[in-house]
Amino acid sequence: SSGINAEYGYYITNNIRKCYSTMATVVGKVETQHENMIHDAQMDIYGHRLATCSSDRSVRIFEVDKNQHRLIATLIGHDGPVWQISWMHPMYGNALASCSYDKKVILWKESDRGQWAKFYTHEVHASSVNSIQWAPPDTGLFLACGSSDGTISILQGSGDDKFSFLMIQNAHTTGVNAVSWAPSHPSGTTLDPSTKDYDVISKRFASGGGDNLVKVWKFSDEKNAWEMEAELKGHNNWVRDVAWAPDTGFTTSTIASCCQDGKVFIWQCKDLDKANWDIKRTMHTFDDVVWHLSWSVMGDILAVSGGDNKITLWKESHKGAWICISKQDTNKTN
Repeated sequence: SSGINAEYGYYITNNIRKCYSTMATVVGKVETQHENMIHDAQMDIYGHRLATCSSDRSVRIFEVDKNQHRLIATLIGHDGPVWQISWMHPMYGNALASCSYDKKVILWKESDRGQWAKFYTHEVHASSVNSIQWAPPDTGLFLACGSSDGTISILQGSGDDKFSFLMIQNAHTTGVNAVSWAPSHPSGTTLDPSTKDYDVISKRFASGGGDNLVKVWKFSDEKNAWEMEAELKGHNNWVRDVAWAPDTGFTTSTIASCCQDGKVFIWQCKDLDKANWDIKRTMHTFDDVVWHLSWSVMGDILAVSGGDNKITLWKESHKGAWICISKQDTNKTN
């Protein structure tokens, strides 16, 4: 499968990372030296570090300077293919998480001397951990982990590299394929410190699974538990990825989801507390499975990658139609 990071314009193919502009022009590539298929590539928040992971059981970290890329660390610790990686926000430390077929989530940290090492291993799942993502920093130090065993675990950091966790049992009956956090502040919240809703933090995330469902989960302070807030029905096959759009300043929350059958749905909700989610439209039906989705920082462009080895960028027109504004064939490497 191919992975994408729309924020910095990186897409991945087997052993090469490429950078594209909005006109789908290749401007650089990274020889990762991975020995097998690459499953994910993620830039840190500053765009200075690129992390990759592969079926060769390793995570590699590169220093990025314009079109120059230098390998600075190879992280060995997993006993199976590594599916996904996620950078921790730097306000909590210079660290990242990785998840694998070996049922583990490993947290890695860089020392003051620039050496990377494992500092926490999360081993509570009975099957492959397929998807991980850190929550936005204002939400707190939370890491959502979705597994083929049908459960989702949510790690919470408490300082001094200590973590506790809560489990969502039977989140998706045939396995969890993807997780994606909501923005810290609900859509439409006034980010003015003088207003009463400034301190309102949304502890929500979406998940997608092999039961053809997208689900929205919310944390209950009263019960100290994660509860299902909404169940979004519409897909007719495995949901391969979900992506909650960044807060754009509008009053509507948006989730994109993609499916084994090639369909990409756009879901929208005007009032999260009422959980009145609707399929706004089928954004597009592709000719092959769609594996990954990624929103731009502004939340107005959606990058899509799938089994056809193509990356497409989509933008909503003022009339509400989604238009393909760019296409890149990852089979073409020149």
